[in-house]
Amino acid sequence: MHIGVCYYPEHWPESIWREDAARMKTLGVERVRIAEFAWSRIEPVPGEYDWGWLDRAVDVLGEAGLQVVMCTPTATPPKWLVDQHPDILAIGADGRTRAFGSRRHYDFSSPSYHKAAAKICLAIAKRYGNHPAVAFWQTDNEYGCHHTVVNYSPAAIEGFRRWLKLRYGDIQTLNRAWGTVFWSMEYRNFDEIDPPIGTVTEAHPSHRLDYRRFASDEVARFNRMQVDIIRQVSPGRPIAHNFMQLFTEFDHYRVADDLDIAAWDSYPLGALEEQWFDPEVKAKWLRTGHPDLAAFNHDVYRGMSKLPFWVMEQQPGPVNWANWNPAPLPGMVRLWSWEAFAHGAGCVSYFRWRQAPFAQEQMHAGLNTPDNLLDVGGNEARQVAEEIRLLKQHVGTAVVTPMSQQSRAHRVALIWDYESKWLFEIHPQGQDFHYPRFAFEYYSALRSLGLDVDIVPANAKLDGYRMIVVPPLPIVPDDLAVQLTRLAATQVEVVIGPRTGSKTVNLTIPAALPPGNLTSILPIRVWRVESLRPNVTEPVDGGSARHWRDFVEAGADVDVDARFSDGLPAVLRYGHVRYFASLFDPSLTQSLFQQAATTAGLTTMHLPEGVRVSELAGLTYIVNYGHVPYDIVPAAGEIHDFVIGERHVAPQQVAVFRRTPA
Repeated sequence: MHIGVCYYPEHWPESIWREDAARMKTLGVERVRIAEFAWSRIEPVPGEYDWGWLDRAVDVLGEAGLQVVMCTPTATPPKWLVDQHPDILAIGADGRTRAFGSRRHYDFSSPSYHKAAAKICLAIAKRYGNHPAVAFWQTDNEYGCHHTVVNYSPAAIEGFRRWLKLRYGDIQTLNRAWGTVFWSMEYRNFDEIDPPIGTVTEAHPSHRLDYRRFASDEVARFNRMQVDIIRQVSPGRPIAHNFMQLFTEFDHYRVADDLDIAAWDSYPLGALEEQWFDPEVKAKWLRTGHPDLAAFNHDVYRGMSKLPFWVMEQQPGPVNWANWNPAPLPGMVRLWSWEAFAHGAGCVSYFRWRQAPFAQEQMHAGLNTPDNLLDVGGNEARQVAEEIRLLKQHVGTAVVTPMSQQSRAHRVALIWDYESKWLFEIHPQGQDFHYPRFAFEYYSALRSLGLDVDIVPANAKLDGYRMIVVPPLPIVPDDLAVQLTRLAATQVEVVIGPRTGSKTVNLTIPAALPPGNLTSILPIRVWRVESLRPNVTEPVDGGSARHWRDFVEAGADVDVDARFSDGLPAVLRYGHVRYFASLFDPSLTQSLFQQAATTAGLTTMHLPEGVRVSELAGLTYIVNYGHVPYDIVPAAGEIHDFVIGERHVAPQQVAVFRRTPA
């Protein structure tokens, strides 16, 4: 467990750098991220590098005993480069070229930008790759932020055609796979294929899905180029990227495959405001964030990180970029930090050291105010650092383990899939069919039962779990179908959401109808579907159904555990496999998951609103997002040895303890 901070020496007079470094060290900061937006200072004119200031900044931080996270500055190509190579600018679906003047203004497919990015990456890696203070690397910054993945430049279009040729081999195969005979859309060669924009009505869905796949692959290709350079020049230093919460335009798993650390940027209040939640939910959790939203992202990135994941940017106070930007309640910065550690974070790094008094983010709080006084978040970060030292003294240093080393026996696996998000955007069939929301609702129901959750990709190895949850997964990889078949035969409980197995890899309906390749463990036939308006619910035994409904014909040996009011199956069970034919209200969803967990032999508890429990490395963590205190009651024959906090957990407070036999 470590804390860090994001620092911008180029924003401040050099005369205060040493004082800043000393104060960081005193606060308990151990790691400092720098230079992710510093290209114009590193290379002020083409081919001429000014390393002096950055050399001195790295030396100052190193001399203070701080480890540096050095970044490649490719998120902000400088003006001279844009003027020299205007083709590096991305083009939107509206045909407009993105302009210089903010950030992320580049095209992942641009050969000119690949060349320029590789050059600056190599230069900075050679300069600092073996510096004793540089302990980690970060590639670029927040891929996908500001909707910058899907691009329609000439380079992207040519790249897409090459990508299609590699995928399909010949144009006849593509025509058959897509079904271009519909509406006379057949192609004679790959050069005839344009991007799926500007059409009179909706473009071909298979065309659109492949374009999304291509755009995602371009992000992975760009990141891999940077990783390869750094590994060659700076061997032995872990490489990270800071992903953004629920920025799903690209497959984060594909990018993380090339990294050592999957990091993410945690802004619980801004994310609550920006995401799908109803106004009442946003008001309830206005100054705390939703109790499960940060945790969901922790578990996403833990599931793709080889080393313990990081929070590279932790919200320290009000942000500047949401529609409304409230201040966190006192105690929440500390709570968010401990929640990250409870989910396996190796480092929590706060954004930023000091609030900038200028430019786009001048209203974004830091650990210090613009006049250099410690802000509320800074004081809470200091408390976290003190508590980390206390925890390590009490239980030793082995308080965080990579996910691969954690026992699965008491955890639930939940499958998370970026391609499903793209597919449901392209083919929603109901305007509000929002994949992240429904995956999150499943996750939240599991967490409200006190269950720890591992969020994993569809190609993950699932041996060792007693319960596997599959939110709507339209394309089921054959390997996953084989795994689920084998595991269900060993009494692993499998819970499957609606629309699973409803499409082939080419975005067509399976020949035998859904659930497609899952029929061996789900002998059912989904013969009709419907979507429901947001203000419409359908009665179901024990609750209500929302958003979507599968009309299911069940095989003779399939049990029906709940029905719609018209008598058709709503919840079906075949052996150890359960199928939800709709998306249910929160209470019914929780009840159904509790039934499955009990059958799986997992211990559940009904937690009060806003209280969450995590078990990690022999420690129990309690965080209280709620508005009323929570009293921890030991189980019979159990003693709690508290390291942080106490049995009475007040709102916005934390407790960490070890369970021991009485």
